[in-house]
Amino acid sequence: MTNRFKPVLLLILGLMLVLSGCANSNNGKGNEAAGADKGGNTAAPITADPAPVGEEKVSPAGEFPITKEKTTLRVMVMENGAVEDFATNAFTKYLEEKTNIQIDWDIVPGSAAAEKLNLVLAGGDLPDVIMNMWVSNAQQMVYGSQGIIIPLNDLIEKYGKETKRIFAENPLIQEAITAPDGKIYALPSPNDCYHCSMIQKMWVYQPWLDELGLKKPTTTDEFYEMLKAFKTQDPNKNGKADEIPLSGGPKGWETRVDKFLMNAFIYNPANYVYLNNGKADVPFNKPEWKEGLAYLHKLYDEGLLDPQALTQDGAQLRQLGENPDVPILGASGAGYMGELTQDNGASGRWKQYTTLAPLRGPGGLQVAPLGAYHPNGGNFVITKAAKNPEAAFRLADALYDLEMTLRSVVGIPGKQWDWASKDEIGINGKPAIWKRLLPDGQVQNDSWAQTGPSYRSNDMRLGEVNHPEQSLEPILYNETKTNYEPYKASNDLVLPNLFFTSEQSAELADLQKTINDFVDESLARFITGDQDVAKDWQEYVKNLEQMNVKRYLEIYQQAYDAKLASMK
Repeated sequence: MTNRFKPVLLLILGLMLVLSGCANSNNGKGNEAAGADKGGNTAAPITADPAPVGEEKVSPAGEFPITKEKTTLRVMVMENGAVEDFATNAFTKYLEEKTNIQIDWDIVPGSAAAEKLNLVLAGGDLPDVIMNMWVSNAQQMVYGSQGIIIPLNDLIEKYGKETKRIFAENPLIQEAITAPDGKIYALPSPNDCYHCSMIQKMWVYQPWLDELGLKKPTTTDEFYEMLKAFKTQDPNKNGKADEIPLSGGPKGWETRVDKFLMNAFIYNPANYVYLNNGKADVPFNKPEWKEGLAYLHKLYDEGLLDPQALTQDGAQLRQLGENPDVPILGASGAGYMGELTQDNGASGRWKQYTTLAPLRGPGGLQVAPLGAYHPNGGNFVITKAAKNPEAAFRLADALYDLEMTLRSVVGIPGKQWDWASKDEIGINGKPAIWKRLLPDGQVQNDSWAQTGPSYRSNDMRLGEVNHPEQSLEPILYNETKTNYEPYKASNDLVLPNLFFTSEQSAELADLQKTINDFVDESLARFITGDQDVAKDWQEYVKNLEQMNVKRYLEIYQQAYDAKLASMK
């Protein structure tokens, strides 16, 4: 259904893993940037930088080849396990032939990416371009102000044929990547994942509902009764009490037990922080959170919530969903059903789990949190070492073209994908744009497999030919449209993508780790009964105050206010 960095600069970077856009996606389905409503404020207009751009170095915007003479760009990029070899990759060869730009690849192992990025930016051997290293907003501001990363405004104005097109189609992209100083230091890889925009979902094994003659629950009380039926009425019909009514996991994609269920008690966005009447706020110190904790403890105490849900990893959760003999997993929260069963797996259970709409809680709340618009920022930066920054920018700009995006992300036309015929219908019910010929997610050497800039708009993603029997995308679209869109949170609750100064980032990183670790630990203790919700709540709130939640929210508010000021 995120950025990856380490302390003070490494502290900055570690924070931005949480604060910046979602990083890598899961076969085009997971860990993706949450799309949002396309309305809202637009960013400040692009302004030219003082340094003139040499027009003679490249062909005019949108024309190919980009350079008359063969040009080499040194590109540092994080490895991608789905790509065999960037140097010999079919898309690389296609791009070089079309643009006359040859890429000298500097491949960085994922485990060393954060450290390598820090070293290079802090005075190491700079490449021309840094790509897919997810340069954080804080890094962009620090190293942009030092001239190590060059601003792109002037290049966008003169050569940004595709970049300006996507800004016009979705002004939130430009707004999200523009720093408070008005500069754009990095190009994004927008991926308008509709189902990711309302990602906190609950999946239930539909055959068990059918077997027991149950309707889908709509309230927390009905959800409790469903779980009791799963536990006591042997829905898998094997004569054993082996059913696990509800599970999850703290490390999966929205599989934590509090993510979906807490929204029946209080608004609970992915990273906790939201806007409450224009002010940054958190849910975990409110009386409604206490009420939600009591509900979760009740499920645990009665054996309806799997104890492993508080500790197990994603592989263990999928083992429950793929139990080889009979189904044993009734329900779990997850961004998509591939977190609890093998998507496109031989068992076919991935098609048998369906979603529940947000539950209505005792106070009447029934809401699907809306993710902030994060267009996968920091994907492509040009450094001061680039001898031909115009060529580097034009290369990136070309990748936003629809066919370029399909070649880059999906593969070779006629092999992995093709254009749709006139009579084919897309996932969104409109005339289709393209169709997938082979399943994605395989190791191959035909595409870059989501590396580098691309533009996957909602129209592009949902313009895929509707083949639910072989693709998750139609299922996820329909489940989201039917069960979550009607309960979508208001935009004024959503804290947008923010730029923090290096000082703010360092302080925020420390506060966030302390506070979130405490909240997560306390959540588990309250659920299991190791702490008593009634007796220990006030002490819990007092501890949060001592951890300086007030200052934590002040920093968010300062960054939010600065963003609003820069947009005036």
